[in-house]
Amino acid sequence: MNWIEYMPGVNATLNGLSGILLLLGFIQIRRKNIELHRFFMLSACGSSILFLCCYLVYHYFAGSTRFQGAGGWRTVYFSILVSHTLLAIVIVPLVILLLVNAFKERFDRHRRIARWAFPIWMYVSVTGVLVYFFLYQWFPSR
Repeated sequence: MNWIEYMPGVNATLNGLSGILLLLGFIQIRRKNIELHRFFMLSACGSSILFLCCYLVYHYFAGSTRFQGAGGWRTVYFSILVSHTLLAIVIVPLVILLLVNAFKERFDRHRRIARWAFPIWMYVSVTGVLVYFFLYQWFPSR
């Protein structure tokens, strides 16, 4: 099996890992454990950056993958894909603002942005994994 064939699974794993790390970071800030919150959130950033690099490399070499499902599944898939893609674009500047405010210790701004960014980032992580399942597990190319 060629290395490129492993990349969709690697990408889905990195997306899922980002979501798990985000959730762990959220739990830790609720427990007022700032150090663990910082660790998990920076790890989520690292996982997301690694995902983006792997995603770009994969699509550079493999091109795009066409969805093979039909009927209502097409509507479901494309609804998820479009919302995932748009929110993935939106989350990048939000995460940058989160990091800048956290590092400058402007926690009031950090908290206000996080109330929007956390659910968006979680959605992007979960739907990224769903897109993988739609394309490569449930409706794979023949």
